[in-house]
Amino acid sequence: MTKPNNYSIVTMVICLIYLMSRWISTCFELWLNIGILPTTALLWER
Repeated sequence: MTKPNNYSIVTMVICLIYLMSRWISTCFELWLNIGILPTTALLWER
Protein backbone atom coordinates (compact mmCIF):
# COMPACT_ATOMS: atom_id res chain seq x y z
CA MET A 1 0.00 0.00 0.00
CA THR A 2 2.90 2.37 -0.57
CA LYS A 3 2.13 3.19 -4.21
CA PRO A 4 -0.80 5.56 -3.52
CA ASN A 5 1.35 7.41 -0.98
CA ASN A 6 4.21 7.71 -3.47
CA TYR A 7 1.86 8.96 -6.16
CA SER A 8 0.29 11.52 -3.84
CA ILE A 9 3.75 12.71 -2.74
CA VAL A 10 4.85 13.05 -6.38
CA THR A 11 1.66 14.94 -7.19
CA MET A 12 2.16 17.27 -4.23
CA VAL A 13 5.79 17.93 -5.24
CA ILE A 14 4.77 18.67 -8.84
CA CYS A 15 2.06 21.04 -7.62
CA LEU A 16 4.51 22.78 -5.29
CA ILE A 17 7.09 23.18 -8.06
CA TYR A 18 4.40 24.55 -10.38
CA LEU A 19 3.15 27.03 -7.79
CA MET A 20 6.68 28.14 -6.92
CA SER A 21 7.53 28.68 -10.58
CA ARG A 22 4.35 30.71 -11.07
CA TRP A 23 5.12 32.78 -7.95
CA ILE A 24 8.73 33.35 -8.99
CA SER A 25 7.75 34.37 -12.52
CA THR A 26 5.12 36.77 -11.16
CA CYS A 27 7.61 38.33 -8.74
CA PHE A 28 10.22 38.52 -11.52
CA GLU A 29 7.77 40.34 -13.82
CA LEU A 30 6.87 42.75 -11.02
CA TRP A 31 10.55 43.34 -10.28
CA LEU A 32 11.23 43.96 -13.96
CA ASN A 33 8.35 46.42 -14.21
CA ILE A 34 9.27 48.22 -11.00
CA GLY A 35 13.05 47.98 -11.18
CA ILE A 36 14.00 48.33 -14.84
CA LEU A 37 11.73 51.19 -15.85
CA PRO A 38 13.21 53.73 -13.35
CA THR A 39 16.70 52.42 -14.07
CA THR A 40 16.33 52.89 -17.82
CA ALA A 41 14.80 56.33 -17.24
CA LEU A 42 17.82 57.32 -15.15
CA LEU A 43 20.21 55.95 -17.77
CA TRP A 44 18.44 57.77 -20.62
CA GLU A 45 18.58 61.05 -18.71
CA ARG A 46 22.39 60.77 -18.62
